[in-house]
Amino acid sequence: MQSVNMKDRHSFFRRLLPRNLPIRYKLLVHFLLITILPSLILGLLTDFVVNRIIEKQMNENTLQLISKVNRSLEFYVGNVQNTTYLISYNPEIRAFLYRDKPDRATREEALEFMRGFPTLQTEIAGIMVVNARGDYLSNDMYSRSASKDLTLETWYQEAVAGKGIFKVIGHPYGRNVTTHANYKDTEVVSAVRAIVDPDTQKVMGVVLIDLKLRVIVETAQDVRLGKTGLLMVIDEKGEPIYVPKQLGFQKIPLMWLKGQPSGQFVETINDRKLQFIFRKSSFTNWSTIGVFSTEEAAPEVRQIRLYVGTFVFVVCLLGITASFALSHGISRPIHRLMAFMHRAESGDLKTRYWGDTMDEVGMLGRSYNSMLTKIGDLLQLTEKQERQKREAELRILQAQIKPHFLYNTLNTIDWMARKQGATDVSEMVSALSKLYRIGLSKGNEFIPLAEEFDHVRSYLQIQKLRYRDKLKYSLDLDPDIAHLSSLKVILQPIVENAIYHGIKERRGPGTITVRGIRRDLMIELSVTDDGVGMDERTLALMREKLNHPMQAPVETAGSGYGLSNVQARLKLTYGTPACGISIDSEPGVGTTVTLMFPIHEEEG
Repeated sequence: MQSVNMKDRHSFFRRLLPRNLPIRYKLLVHFLLITILPSLILGLLTDFVVNRIIEKQMNENTLQLISKVNRSLEFYVGNVQNTTYLISYNPEIRAFLYRDKPDRATREEALEFMRGFPTLQTEIAGIMVVNARGDYLSNDMYSRSASKDLTLETWYQEAVAGKGIFKVIGHPYGRNVTTHANYKDTEVVSAVRAIVDPDTQKVMGVVLIDLKLRVIVETAQDVRLGKTGLLMVIDEKGEPIYVPKQLGFQKIPLMWLKGQPSGQFVETINDRKLQFIFRKSSFTNWSTIGVFSTEEAAPEVRQIRLYVGTFVFVVCLLGITASFALSHGISRPIHRLMAFMHRAESGDLKTRYWGDTMDEVGMLGRSYNSMLTKIGDLLQLTEKQERQKREAELRILQAQIKPHFLYNTLNTIDWMARKQGATDVSEMVSALSKLYRIGLSKGNEFIPLAEEFDHVRSYLQIQKLRYRDKLKYSLDLDPDIAHLSSLKVILQPIVENAIYHGIKERRGPGTITVRGIRRDLMIELSVTDDGVGMDERTLALMREKLNHPMQAPVETAGSGYGLSNVQARLKLTYGTPACGISIDSEPGVGTTVTLMFPIHEEEG
């Protein structure tokens, strides 16, 4: 997997950089990518993470502050709830609720009891107790119109529907009740609770308490959200309980809260993009909402971005400087080595690289010097070998005069033997003459397979005249491959081994079979004899010699030298692993030697 990734990376850089771009610029581009690109990615990642962290911290802090405000509001509303319980259990209040016409003393005692609450709880603006008949008790509150029945008021009906459960109903808009202090409807928040007879579950009356909005305002104003953030409070219906004038709006759609107990959202109001963070109180059912501009954290973010940008700029500046210096330091000695190589290409092999550095370029320069020395030595050796080759060719030319003279002489002897009637002498001389003629082949290294088989046939004819009935042979060449070429004189040494080491050592006559067939793109020649064969040790030695044919000494002739010679010629000529000689032998059964070599492409 790692090697695949490395290949993909290298192919990416090859596509990115042109092939003819100098190595100095390639190194420079690589170094810049290594330094600048990670720095930019780090800067962007840092900016992203910091923004998220700041946003998360601001949201968490805002929710904590909102929770504190909710607890404060719950405290005040809880006191109002406790007050309703205290009032409902007071004997004078209960006497006022239960009697059809309570006397004056009962009313005075009930009023005296109620006067203490606004004194002890300054956040209470007024308290009113209304019985089921529409009569009421209050020191601070009174009915605007005596002709209107208070039991028909909306707040009274909501309390009755609550069946004794305390309920905050918000600002008392449009009710028939006011206070001696003349509080406006927007300056108080009303709470009600019905007083229910525990035996009959009948509503005996309702306690109405007005809570001063001032305590809510002071609680909300004491909390600051950043530099410009403010708090607002709305009831469960979305109606405002407290909304600062600085916000520029009084209501928000209740759907923005999506019915969630807490959360956050961003909306645009009056062309201002604002962020809202809210949490709902399960006791009051009010939602306290923190409102601040989305640009509230912009100064801190800009400051952090300035630091990150400065860091990235410094890193990039240092990276560019280091990249120029490093690429120049690497490419300069390479260019100097290239200059020396160009001089060597022009024919000046005496020039040498000079430099004492121990890095890779220095090692390459010293190897270059060593290579030039070896090239000079090889040129001298080549010149010497060329002279020796020309001398050898001259000697070979002189030596070839003798075989040609012998070949012509054998033709003369053959003619004389036929004239004298010596048929056996004529046959031997003719076979010997043909053997020499094919062996010479006008100096050609390759001959057709048909001629190679004629060559070995002439050799077998000569041996047949010598061994007579001791030797039998057959030659079988596929006519389809008779025209294909092969190295000359590759069968005769093998046949010779078969006669001298197989048939000669055998009792009685023996047979040698020579075959030639085609196997796909290969030619297979085999020489099989039914001689004495070889044991395992001898066969192993022969196979070992064939595995190292170049190491076979000349003095081992008679024990595999001919095979090693043919094996070496096949390997040097064709060079493919599939070509060469293989031997199979069994004592008392015989030996088979197989030659394999490829067909020339132009012939196949």
